[in-house]
Amino acid sequence: MTTPYEKQKKLHFEVTNVGLRAHATAVGLVQLCIELQRAKVLDEAAMDRIKSAIADEVSVAAPRAVSCQSYRHDIKARLDRLFAGEQELGSADALAFGAQPEL
Repeated sequence: MTTPYEKQKKLHFEVTNVGLRAHATAVGLVQLCIELQRAKVLDEAAMDRIKSAIADEVSVAAPRAVSCQSYRHDIKARLDRLFAGEQELGSADALAFGAQPEL
């Protein structure tokens, strides 16, 4: 099954807006997790551990002017929406320097 180009492009920008790097790997990981959860191989607790590990890594690079805990919370919320599938994330600029996230 091939994903339509527009959907791939949208996912690419959503991955960027979360703050992940290595897009091909990140997109593959997201899709793999979605597929494994659909097949009932991964439960919600496993998905939460995966998202928490990613959020921990991304939050390491939090700008100094931003509360690390607040930044991590915003990253985790964006990851929840990304792994859920079809929801808009908004711009990653909202995470910079303590700006209020767009919801």
